[in-house]
Amino acid sequence: MQCIKDSIKNINIVIGCNIGCPYCYARMNNNRFHTIEDFNKPEFFENKLKMLDNKKYGSYLLTGQSDLSGWSKDWLNKVFVKMEENKETQYIFLTKRPEKIKIDSTPDNGWFGVTITSSKEKYRIKELKNNIKAKHYHLTFEPMFDDVGELDLTDISWIVIGTETGNRKNKGVTKKEWVENIYNQAKKKNIPVFMKEDLLGILTEDEVIQEFPKEFGGMK
Repeated sequence: MQCIKDSIKNINIVIGCNIGCPYCYARMNNNRFHTIEDFNKPEFFENKLKMLDNKKYGSYLLTGQSDLSGWSKDWLNKVFVKMEENKETQYIFLTKRPEKIKIDSTPDNGWFGVTITSSKEKYRIKELKNNIKAKHYHLTFEPMFDDVGELDLTDISWIVIGTETGNRKNKGVTKKEWVENIYNQAKKKNIPVFMKEDLLGILTEDEVIQEFPKEFGGMK
């Protein structure tokens, strides 16, 4: 079984988010290590731009400690310049607030996605495609609090599914049938699906599917 972190490298070029999700591991990490003073006020680490030139990994997640909606246009433009200089590398962004973003043009090696934790948040898929013009869109379902039901997967290039870790009170635990629902819909559209290792125990090892888009080097 391949770990997603072994194939996609986190570069936390922005740290901080003011959404305040109760399950946010990034905020908990910052509370522990005090990387920035106020997690509600995102900070841009411009010195990390040079890390985007590193060819060791074919793909980089740039919002592991932030939400794209909290990025300034200046920060994003500086990252886009680096992306254009490294066209063979893929760069991944996530947001929970696509309605607060307006991006009319993005590099072709950018992957823009939304996190969906419940059926009430499916509107984010439409908002994502309306507000961010991109070649690649992706969806992350983590954590999950109910069955998301039917999904509009038009133009979606990748799906990631996981569950909440840790021991938080009222922790969201993904159910097997919820995963199967998403997976079955994705397969009808030939969309690669990556199920995180934290689903073990909910799924057997044989049931955990780990697929990457071909642009990521065809990793499986």
